[in-house]
Amino acid sequence: MVATVASSRHFVPVDLDVANVQQLLAVFRKLQERSIDNAAQLEKWLADFSELSAVVDEYGARRYIEKSCHTDDENLEKAYLHFISEVEPAIKPVGFELQKKYLDSPFRSKLTDERYRLLGRSWQADVDIYRPENIPLQTQVAMDVTEYDKISGAMTIQFRGQELTMPQAGRVLEEPDRAARQDVWQLTSARRLADRDKIDAIFEKLLTMRHQIAVNAGLSDYRAYEWKLKKRFDYTPDDCLRFADAIEKTCVPLVHELDRKRARDLKLDRLRPWDMAVDPQSRPPLRPFPGDSSAMLIQKTREIFNRLSPELAGDFDSLSAHGNLDLDSRKGKQPGGYQSSLEESLQPFIFMNAAGMQRDVETLLHEGGHAFHFLAARHEPLMFLRSAPMEFCEVASMSMELLGSVHFDAFYDSADAARAQSTMLEGIIRFFPWMATIDCYQHWLYTHPGHDLAARTAYWVSLLDRFSSKLDWTGFEPVRQSSWQRQLHLFHSPFYYVEYGIAQLGALQIWSKSLSDPRGALEGYRAGLRLGGTRTLPELFSAAGIRFDFTDKTLRPLMDLLAQKMRQLNA
Repeated sequence: MVATVASSRHFVPVDLDVANVQQLLAVFRKLQERSIDNAAQLEKWLADFSELSAVVDEYGARRYIEKSCHTDDENLEKAYLHFISEVEPAIKPVGFELQKKYLDSPFRSKLTDERYRLLGRSWQADVDIYRPENIPLQTQVAMDVTEYDKISGAMTIQFRGQELTMPQAGRVLEEPDRAARQDVWQLTSARRLADRDKIDAIFEKLLTMRHQIAVNAGLSDYRAYEWKLKKRFDYTPDDCLRFADAIEKTCVPLVHELDRKRARDLKLDRLRPWDMAVDPQSRPPLRPFPGDSSAMLIQKTREIFNRLSPELAGDFDSLSAHGNLDLDSRKGKQPGGYQSSLEESLQPFIFMNAAGMQRDVETLLHEGGHAFHFLAARHEPLMFLRSAPMEFCEVASMSMELLGSVHFDAFYDSADAARAQSTMLEGIIRFFPWMATIDCYQHWLYTHPGHDLAARTAYWVSLLDRFSSKLDWTGFEPVRQSSWQRQLHLFHSPFYYVEYGIAQLGALQIWSKSLSDPRGALEGYRAGLRLGGTRTLPELFSAAGIRFDFTDKTLRPLMDLLAQKMRQLNA
């Protein structure tokens, strides 16, 4: 990875050791003690606060990246744990004081740019929920989540003489050989069940601590706390629950129709859990690149970006040039994928677990969209305003999946490219009920404090009954009951999941436009990205040429379009 860009600092000492709490606090105190006598001085103070925040943020991001790439390296884990247990708790109180210093400044009214109003609104929400007694709780939450990552990263199975990570085992679930699919599904399920009790215990602790955090902040429950923490100014919990109702009415029947067709095509009376990833025509799995060749994944994905826009390809090249890609699946690596913003270097980093599957292509397109968003908005001088609300950040990523899908022939011949695109569109239809399941689960979890494991399990199963495919789980009921444990968001970022649903509707609108006006759709997309976090959520959607709406009015015609496009591709 590229070294920290300390040479560009104007306020923070070049030789600052962020891991040294006393050194770091001394720099924060300089900001705390500085006199501000006019609007110009307030702007300069904000710029220096932003620079310091970027330095600390990048240091923490790098420790997290190293830890997630190598969960079995004790030294890297130790460095990350030092950051979350020593550094962050030490600077949170002074960070709160600095936010208050800005909010209380009599010169704030002189900063008339809309950017500053949005900054004030965001920081006011932070100040409203800040409580010093929550700092040790938040630290312990982060440490327990790290333990969950460590348990998950260590999971492997032995299959036909090979040790496979969970992502690598997923390849077998796409094979036409049903016996092999069943074997690997049972092996991975048994491996996950072996740690079920450990993960349940971690989650129980997280629920208890998160509720206490909300109570300490004077709020009724943790959902109310997260609404403020995530700056959800433009929609309510009830809006999310109504979104789930619309999904139940519109998407779930489509999923059941797809399931019936899958069963017919596979000549099965009943679908089992290991029947859902295989091609229903029993064609060989889509293998866009060899499982051990992320170089080919990078090369072909770059070709897609270049077809969309040479500028996007150039942006993608910068990630490789700075060593900011870690894509291969391996033992000891945290599951999942993410894009991390290195705020001082002004570079994005992409982490994922590629195993030679079609979903890997979609994941790299997705995380590439996040990277393009960061690069498009990095001209904003204040770090605090570079990032958009997450509902629009996910528009950036999900739109890139859809726009890139038109060019899957970079990996395949024309027939398999059409098949890959149709499979992806089907995945989007199936995604919405899963999103609703995860979101509704969290609404219940955090508004029913004190519930026990039995109640939690019963509610999870009721949601699966409401939203999921009607599979035959006979003999594997415990696997179904604990299937939520695979969803990293429940541990890492509670309530961060409905954003994907809201954003997917935005992305589908951009894709719909691209079918008749690809250049105009891409231009609107990039216009929205360039605004970073300097506009409200509805304004960002509008800038991209789409509506901020997640009711049935928007959902239903987009589902109809997806179904129509799938029929064309499958023909």
